[in-house]
Amino acid sequence: MGVGYSDAVERRQQRSWQELGLRLAGSGLLIATGAIHLDLYMTGYKTIPTIGWLFLLQVIAAFLLAAVVGLFASRLAAGAGALFALSTLGGYLLSIWVGLFGFREVRTTAGIAAGLIEVAAFAALAALALSPGSPHKQPGPLQATLRAGHRPAWAATGLLTVLSVVLLAVALAGAGSPSTAANSGASGPGTVLKSADISGASVLTSSKGLTLYLFVPDTGTTSKCYGSCAQYWPPVLGTPKAGPGVTGSLGTIKRTDGTVQATYDGHPLYTYIADTAPGEDHGNNINLNGGLWKVVPISG
Repeated sequence: MGVGYSDAVERRQQRSWQELGLRLAGSGLLIATGAIHLDLYMTGYKTIPTIGWLFLLQVIAAFLLAAVVGLFASRLAAGAGALFALSTLGGYLLSIWVGLFGFREVRTTAGIAAGLIEVAAFAALAALALSPGSPHKQPGPLQATLRAGHRPAWAATGLLTVLSVVLLAVALAGAGSPSTAANSGASGPGTVLKSADISGASVLTSSKGLTLYLFVPDTGTTSKCYGSCAQYWPPVLGTPKAGPGVTGSLGTIKRTDGTVQATYDGHPLYTYIADTAPGEDHGNNINLNGGLWKVVPISG
């Protein structure tokens, strides 16, 4: 009897340590995905209509759930956190495949990291929600339901985890790469620059009517916008031609990848990922990706 009791105590202690590990892991992973989304929000996503507010809500929810999961041994909070991580991942996959609210995501390092963290968070928090809990406590309705379908629930959790990894890999394989995103601003050789009145000023636009921007750190011969910067500010590629109402000096520079970027009055030209239609200038006068961005005024 003494040996049996000792074994039971040891099993309870082991279970307690396992649950603590799952709580800390789940809470930490929620904080990590919240921190990534906060960084993305502060460095550009806050200017994207609807998407910006969704990112802010995601950050708030992630930190709140992380606090509740980390501080309290709540199976309900763990289950909510697991569903939250899974839904966040689902939103990311949809934004890659078909777009959300007019915005389509590209493949980025931050996106890949967040996706993997969300898969791990779902697995850890679902495992915590399904764990037996203290044998001295009367199980609540959620706990009783989980215990009644214990094996199917574990099987479903494992299946969803594997499926999430597969869908994430498929989505990332088919998503636009940074170079693809950068080239989205290009119209090829002979790209036509246009003039449009936006926010009471005559500014330069692309051949598709999208507002064009200059990056203050650039020089007349060099672009300072590469890597993740070029994902959010696609350079306008090709030799520019002046459309109606466009004056000023047109030219080109060569980027480090060998492509030719259009310039206007000595400024390399870019579009902004948050501008999805003509007449929008969400990137004007914001300080992101290492410098100030401004619309390009038409020379008088």
